[in-house]
This record gives sequence, structure tokens and C-alpha cells, in this order.
Amino acid sequence: MSAYTFAPAPVRQLRLSLTSLMSSILLSVFVVVPRAESAGLFNQHNGFDLSDSSLPVNEIMHGGPPRDGIPAIDKPRFIGAEQADYLDDDARVMGVSLGGQQKAYPIGILNYHEIVNDSLAGTPIAVTYCPLCGTGIVYQAQVKDQLLQFGVSGLLYNSDVLLYDRQTESLWSQVLSRAVTGPMKDQPLELIAASHTSWKDWHNRYPDTLVLSRETGYRRDYSRSPYGDYDQSPGVYFPVANRDDRYHNKEVVLTLELNGQTRAWPFVELARYQQQSGANRLQDRIGTTAVTIDFNLDARSARVLDSDGQEIPSVQAFWFAWIAFHPGTGVYQAPVGNSPKPTE
Repeated sequence: MSAYTFAPAPVRQLRLSLTSLMSSILLSVFVVVPRAESAGLFNQHNGFDLSDSSLPVNEIMHGGPPRDGIPAIDKPRFIGAEQADYLDDDARVMGVSLGGQQKAYPIGILNYHEIVNDSLAGTPIAVTYCPLCGTGIVYQAQVKDQLLQFGVSGLLYNSDVLLYDRQTESLWSQVLSRAVTGPMKDQPLELIAASHTSWKDWHNRYPDTLVLSRETGYRRDYSRSPYGDYDQSPGVYFPVANRDDRYHNKEVVLTLELNGQTRAWPFVELARYQQQSGANRLQDRIGTTAVTIDFNLDARSARVLDSDGQEIPSVQAFWFAWIAFHPGTGVYQAPVGNSPKPTE
């Protein structure tokens, strides 16, 4: 169901006002455009051809900034963990461990850039983050033997960032992890396991980790979020295709798509499970596949393990964002009683 279809007129008016306000905020925070050039930059779709879009074109929204108005980091610099003294224990990071090497990407930086084009242990990667959806996803940056470099299109679908690659100018949906327009249309991106967690948790696990430096080449105040208390408020700035009121819009959920099946584990349900069982692991299934959910409520982090104990790449997201793309997803609910069991 569309977010706007059955809303009363005053509610629609408010939502549209919020959308306009959010666009203005994004423009003022991220974009410095010479006045003489602004008319050419602010076209409806930022110069992207949507004629072959696999998404409804009328649901692709202009987020405010032009293409690359939110600048990806293409030449990231890193510092040692001991130098990252500006990170509090509860600071949020995206952590990646690959080939015996580890890097942490502070959310405080990703809020302003959304993409870091990087490599780890010889593997080219794209670290992506959508502040509006709370989704941090890391991809292999090589697709069909072509090395891609990603930028921020300035367009949104279901409030989620649409990436674009500079080699073919195809648009990619972050949450769907596939191209939705252009020469790469329908090509998937391969996820790399990553931890959306606290700095304390990541640093304890990997004391020798490198950390993305605040010396990005851009002047930004990385000590504050440009989104204020957005991640706590119920408000959603842009329209989404599906809504579900079972949980707070910004409830954090661990999510997984596997063999055509989708499943979500809301953190509020993981907390209930832990309160009942005293455990921080639970056994569950997605379709016919048995999985283990390993979670750390203090760090607000969780991961999915297969039957051999190997991590399956998963995504943490705001509830509203995941359900917007996957309205039929299975949702774990902590059972009532003394013997917690997985539920479908």
C-alpha cells in the first residue's frame, strides 16, 4: 500500500511539507553550487536516463542534492585505532574484516558521504550507507569482470539512496542490491559481510583495525549528524511503497534475503528473547535453511551464521525501510513462555 494512498488530506499535506523541508536541509548541508550553474544541475532526474527503469519512475524521488552533491570518498585515508581518540565507545561504525585485514568506517563520516570506494586485502569494495534507511551495506566493486566506482545519484527510491556507477551510469538500488537502469540493469551486487556496530565492540574484536580518517578532503563537521534525531523519530521524509505499523518506523532489524526468501529479526524481539532465555544466540530458519542469530544488544549489532558457523552477509535496517521493499517478509517474534523456539 502506498504511504500516501489512504492518508487524510492534512496528513498528506504534512508529509509533502516534510519532504520539501528535508530536500532544503540536504541542499543547505551538502551542496555548494554556483548560482549561474544551478538551473542546469537541478533537473528532475539529475541527468539520468530512466526510460528502461525496472522501478516505477513516478516513485523515484529527487532527494535535493544534484548528482555527486553528496560526494563519495574516492581516495580514503586511514589511521590506526589508537589515533581515533575522537570516537566514543558507543560511536557507530561499519566494520569490515577481509583476508585478515580490518577497517572501520565511522557512521559520523558516512552520514556526509554515503559511499567510500576502497579496497581491502586486495579486493575492491564499495562501502555504502543510507542515513534515511539506516542501511550500511558493503559490496564487491567488481561486476562482470568490470571494476566499478560508485557515486551518489541524488535520487531515492523508497527513501533509499540510488547509487550510480561512473563507468556505465547505471543506477543501483542499495537495498535491492541490483542495478535498476542502464547497461548493468538487473545485475546483482555481491554483498560482503560487515558489522554495523559500536566502536567499542569493533575495537575489542579487532584492536589493530584501521579507521577511516576525518581527513577526507572535504570540510564537514563529522562530530554532529546533519539529520539530528531522525533515527529516533517516527517521521519518514520521503514516500515509500509499503507501510507496516507493527513496529516503530526506526526499529532496527537484522535482515536477510536468501534463496528468494526474506526474513527480519527486530532488535526489540531479540531483547525479549534474551530476557526470557538469558542467551545471545537463537536458532531459526529462513525457508528451509537453518541459521543462528548471534547478537550483542549493548553494541546494537547482530549477524547471521550458517550451520557451519560461517557468517552470511546480512543487513541492519530501519523497520520501515526493509518493509517498504519486502512487505511479505517473515518476521521473527520472541515466543511467550520459558522455552523460546524459532517461529515462522
